[in-house]
Amino acid sequence: MDTADTAANGLTFRDATDADVDAIVALIESAYRGDASRTGWTTEADILEGQRTDPEGVLEVIKSPDSRLLTVERGGAVVACCQLEHRGDHAYFGMFAVSPALQGAGLGKVIITEAERHACETWGARAMHMTVISVRNDLIAWYERRGYRRTGEMTPFPYGDERFGIPQRADLQFELLVKPLA
Repeated sequence: MDTADTAANGLTFRDATDADVDAIVALIESAYRGDASRTGWTTEADILEGQRTDPEGVLEVIKSPDSRLLTVERGGAVVACCQLEHRGDHAYFGMFAVSPALQGAGLGKVIITEAERHACETWGARAMHMTVISVRNDLIAWYERRGYRRTGEMTPFPYGDERFGIPQRADLQFELLVKPLA
């Protein structure tokens, strides 16, 4: 992906490199897990403990020929990221994190718009797919305001695989959300 500065908000978008792995893991963990994540509104601290991701998982996305890990910097610091994966006629959007201190100021909208633009222009994607934990009503509502729709298609949460966290409730599952892009 070409590096693109958006002067209006001082952001730089670029593909992640191996050197970014630790910063990206720290960002994702800060946005979703532990007490620090409670600063923002995307926290999963009440439904999941443990890790959200690990260096191996982030590196796997960086190295995959069909994926990009879009890294967003402001003032030289990584402040957000998202995964884009080419899957035929659609793209998958995941690993989305915005620094908790910057949440609620419109940065997420800017990033998801750039991700959608990239998926259309680079891969010709006609839709964006993502999965969200179905009990995350506020987060799902945020995506719905961006044009994503709930499909009702569920996949089980990987209970027992601590790479994805330690569930604090027994009703977790992922729901597929979809948005047409073209």
